[in-house]
Amino acid sequence: MRDPLSVLTEAFTSFLFGKVETTRLPVRTSTGQAQAVYLPTAAPGLGDSGVIIGREVYSGKGYIYDPFQLYGQQLPAPHWLVLGESGNGKSALEKTYVLRQLRFKDRQVVVLDAQGEDGVGEWNLIAEELGITPIRLDPTAALDHGIRLNPLDPAITTTGQLALLRTIIEVAMGHGLDERAGFALKVAHSYVNESILDRQPVLSDIVEQLRHPEPESAETMNVAIDDVRAWGLDVALVLDRLVDGDLRGMFDGPTTVGIDLDAPLIVFDLSHIDRNSIAMPILMAIVGVWLEHTWIRPDRKKRIFLVEEAWHIINSPFVAQLFQRLLKFGRRLGLSFVAVVHHLSDVVDGAAAKEAAAILKMASTRTIYAQKADEARGTGRVLGLPRWAVEIIPTLTPGIAVWDVNGNVQVVKHLVTETERPLVFTDRAMTESSSDLTADDALRAAELEAEQRAAAFVEQHLGDSESTVA
Repeated sequence: MRDPLSVLTEAFTSFLFGKVETTRLPVRTSTGQAQAVYLPTAAPGLGDSGVIIGREVYSGKGYIYDPFQLYGQQLPAPHWLVLGESGNGKSALEKTYVLRQLRFKDRQVVVLDAQGEDGVGEWNLIAEELGITPIRLDPTAALDHGIRLNPLDPAITTTGQLALLRTIIEVAMGHGLDERAGFALKVAHSYVNESILDRQPVLSDIVEQLRHPEPESAETMNVAIDDVRAWGLDVALVLDRLVDGDLRGMFDGPTTVGIDLDAPLIVFDLSHIDRNSIAMPILMAIVGVWLEHTWIRPDRKKRIFLVEEAWHIINSPFVAQLFQRLLKFGRRLGLSFVAVVHHLSDVVDGAAAKEAAAILKMASTRTIYAQKADEARGTGRVLGLPRWAVEIIPTLTPGIAVWDVNGNVQVVKHLVTETERPLVFTDRAMTESSSDLTADDALRAAELEAEQRAAAFVEQHLGDSESTVA
């Protein structure tokens, strides 16, 4: 039963103004018309200065990224972590990113290439296209006048040499040096540097001095010479492996003349080294310190240090500590460190969890390709990703990734141009006849064809990108 006053009021209002319509009539329209009425929203981009990566999936906008342009404004650090299982596009992203960065004259890139096939590294084609010879570290080739990197190169400071020697030994031994072993190494290194002036000191000089220390080294500490010799015995045995063991040839001689540190791209080809051996983290340590003291210079150039299979760095406490220092030091001189890792669990659950956490914290940019659901949840928890991003990671198709740039999270489709394609997709499937392609290969070929028109847009505008960078 309605209130009489309400009925009277409604009747009076209708008499004055006509009948009041209280129900909205349905609107019938097409999708094309509705999208103009109900405008979609998308997260803001990262600006228009830098290199084109592809397009943001939900809005279709071009996605442009450059750590050097964003550093100090939107990024607290220019370092970048790339995650994802094999076959989802990590390698294609890194290769096109480097090629596009090298269009700028103030860029230099070093790549530690730990993968490859047919006897060459994965970056070999790109190096050849740019007229660059990769630095191929191979124990067998090193014995036959191959590439050598000397840990005692005079270009490295005395302090840097000693730190590098300690790291090599600690990585090989699996634990830190005690005070006595550290003292034996220090006096041997000091004597070699002071007494050998007519040539580059080499590792065999350190080994010889550890085995036969000078009496003066014992007298300074008021200990017996036999004690100093005993303290340095284990250190000598470890270094002897680099001189006369399975790693001989790469580090036991003067640095090879002719390595061009001014080239726009420097590729260290590590594909001949067993990825699961102790040689890999030792190599990472030596190359890292060697670059720190010979490559990173205050010359206003922007440098990118890209490491494939980066878990060899982050999973070793001693190598991770070394790279922590490199990242902190290099940030002031325009260095962007790019670490490519398959699974975050390989890092955070490893022996160097503390050091890994510190390095991950310095990586303000994170790109995550498809992972299994449980791995995605673990990655989201460690990196602090929003729930929606964690839920879609297992559903991502090849070439699409979640990008987290200091909290700006977007889903991005990476685009590859026709010019880049033969340099980026170097697997045999791309060169086989169509009748030999598997279902997966055919699917990828279809996806590439579907992206051809969009990629043409990227290629058309790459030449204009120089004008967008300050």
